[in-house]
Amino acid sequence: MTQPAITREQSSITEEHQDTEYIGNNKTTTRPEVQQDCKYAALKILITFLTMSEAPRVSLGDALTYTHPQPATTNEPIPNRGMSVATATTNSTDNKDKNEITTTSVASNSPRGSEAKVPGANNITTSSAAPDNNNPNILTEKSPEGLAYTAKSWSSWKKWLVLTGMLLVQISQNYNAAVYMSAVPQLTQRFDISAATARLAQMIFLVMYAFGCELWAPFSEEFGRKWVIQTSMTLVNIFMVVVALAPSWSAVFAARALGGLSSAGGSVTLGMVADMYSPTDQFQAVAFTCFGSVLGSIIPPIVGGTVVERYSGLACIWIAVAIGCFTQVVHICLPETRPEILLDKEAKKRRKMDPNETVMGPMEAQGSFWQRLSWKHVGKLMWRPYWLLLTEPIVLFLSLLSGFSDSLIFSGLDSFGIILKKWDFSSQQIGFAFFGLALGYLLGYALGALHFALNPGRRVKNNAVPEQRLWLLLFTVLGLPIGLLGWAFTSLGPEHGVHWIGALFFVLIIGIANYAIYLHTIDYLVAAYGPFAASATGGNGFCRDFLAGIAALYTVPMYENIAPGGDYMTVWPTFMLACIGGFLVLPVYYFFFKGANLRAKSKYASQLEKEREQEAADAQGVVVERKV
Repeated sequence: MTQPAITREQSSITEEHQDTEYIGNNKTTTRPEVQQDCKYAALKILITFLTMSEAPRVSLGDALTYTHPQPATTNEPIPNRGMSVATATTNSTDNKDKNEITTTSVASNSPRGSEAKVPGANNITTSSAAPDNNNPNILTEKSPEGLAYTAKSWSSWKKWLVLTGMLLVQISQNYNAAVYMSAVPQLTQRFDISAATARLAQMIFLVMYAFGCELWAPFSEEFGRKWVIQTSMTLVNIFMVVVALAPSWSAVFAARALGGLSSAGGSVTLGMVADMYSPTDQFQAVAFTCFGSVLGSIIPPIVGGTVVERYSGLACIWIAVAIGCFTQVVHICLPETRPEILLDKEAKKRRKMDPNETVMGPMEAQGSFWQRLSWKHVGKLMWRPYWLLLTEPIVLFLSLLSGFSDSLIFSGLDSFGIILKKWDFSSQQIGFAFFGLALGYLLGYALGALHFALNPGRRVKNNAVPEQRLWLLLFTVLGLPIGLLGWAFTSLGPEHGVHWIGALFFVLIIGIANYAIYLHTIDYLVAAYGPFAASATGGNGFCRDFLAGIAALYTVPMYENIAPGGDYMTVWPTFMLACIGGFLVLPVYYFFFKGANLRAKSKYASQLEKEREQEAADAQGVVVERKV
C-alpha cells in the first residue's frame, strides 16, 4: 500500500504561517556555556523546550512537493523554530587548520547550535538553517548548476527504468500484505486455532503497515531512498521467513506485526517520483507507481488458488520471499534519487579532485547527521499526517473514500469465496476471478493516461486550478457504488438465473473506480497542499492501510451473520457497502465545485493558493496586495 512521504524539512515557510517565538532577546545568540548549577540549568532547558515553535515547516526535497519561491533575505533576526540558535560568527582564536570550512548551524535541524568542519576548504563560515540558494559554495537543487546533478536532469529512459524497478517494489510489498490469506486454512490446522484468530495476523500487518510508512519516511530524507528501501525489504523478507517456519501462532502474529512495521511503502516510492519529476509533469509517473500498488494486492489470490490446490498455503509465503529477494537484487542496481544525497556526493567528488575547492552539498552545510537530528522535529513530521487527517476536510473525506475503496479489495479476499461458491467455483477458479479486478485496474490506468495525453489543455487547467484534477474522477468514481450494487444483486447466484460473468463484470467496474480513486485523490492532494502534500497524502495512505486491516475482522462475520441461510445472505452485506460507498463519493463533487473555498480557509492550503494568485498576477503585470 502506498503512501505518500513525510520529509525532513530544510527550507523556510512564508511569513503567513510563521508564528514562531523567539528565544532570549529576539536575536541569534551563541550557545551559552553552562555556568549555573544543575537545577537552574534544568529549569532553563524546560522553559526553552516549552517555548519551541509549532509552526509547520517545509522540506527542500519534500516527497510530492511543490516548488516555492524563496523569501527575500532580510537583516531581521532569524526565529528559532524549535531548535537552538547559533550566530553566523565564530570565535577565530583557534586557527590551527586554515584549510577548514566551519559551518555553523543556525535554526537548523540540529537540536543545538553546532559546528561541522569539512577538510579541503579555506576557513569559510556558512549558515545552515537551510541551504542558501545564493551561496555559490553550496550546491542546491534550485540552482541551475545543482539541478544538473539531480535526478530531475536524467533522461526519460533512465527515469522510467527507475520507475520500473519501483513498480516491482510496490508489487512485492503489497503482495506481502495480501498473500497471508492464502495460508490461513493451513495455519488453522497447524496451530489448532479458529479462522477468525488466524485472520488477526492479516489485520495486524496492515495496521502496522499504516504506521510503518510514516516511520520510514524521515529516514529516507537523511540516508537516501535506496538504502532505506533495501533495509525495509530485508526486514520484511526475514519476517516472512519467520511466518513460514514459526513454531507457534504467537510467533506468526509477532512476525506479521513486525513485517508490517518494517514496510516502507509508498511514502518512500512516491518520494522517488518527486525526486525525478516536477509537480507539473509527474502525473504519468504517479499513475504508473499507483498501478503497481493496486496490482500487487490482487496477485496473491490469483496465484494462491493454484498454489494452495497443488502444494500448500505456506508455499505462497515462500513465493513471497522469492519475489522479495528478486526485487531486492533488481532494486540494488538502481541509482539513488534523493537530490540532497546526489549533491553531497558531487561536492565531495569536486573537493577530492581539487583540494582548493570550497563547494559543499546542502546536507554537508548543516553538519553531520547527529548535528542535524532532532527527535522533536521528527516527531512533528510523523504527527502531521494525522493532524491534517483530523483537521482538514479535504484530506479527511478523500482519505476515507480512498481507504474504503481499498478495504473492498481485502474484503474480497474473503467474500469472493463465499459468493462464487454458489457457482461451484474451486479455489483455483476463485483466484482467477480476481483477473476481473486486474483488468479493471488496467482499464483505469489506460483511461487516465489517455485522458491526460489526448487533452493538451488538461495540463494547463490542472496546474491553474487543483480541482480540475478531479474532473475525470467525477465520472469514474460512480463505478464504486454502481459496481457494488451490481455485485450485490448478481450474488443471488444461478438459482435466480444469474451467470457468473455478470458478477465479474461488476467486479471489473469496481476495479476501474478503485484505481481512479487512488490516483486522482493523490494527484489532487499534491496540487492542493503543495509543500505539505507529503503529510496530506500520508493521511490518505494511512486510511488505506488501516481500513484494509480492519476489513479482515468484519468481512466474514458480516457475510455469515446478517442474513444467514437465506437467498439474500450475500446481497445485504454488499448492498450495505454500496450505500456506504454512495455516501463517500459525494464529497468528490463538493470538492470539485467548492474546493477552492475550503482551501482558502485552510492553514496549509491557503499559503499555496496565495502564491498561485501572485504568480498569475505577475504574468499579467498586476501587483497583488496582501495583509501582513
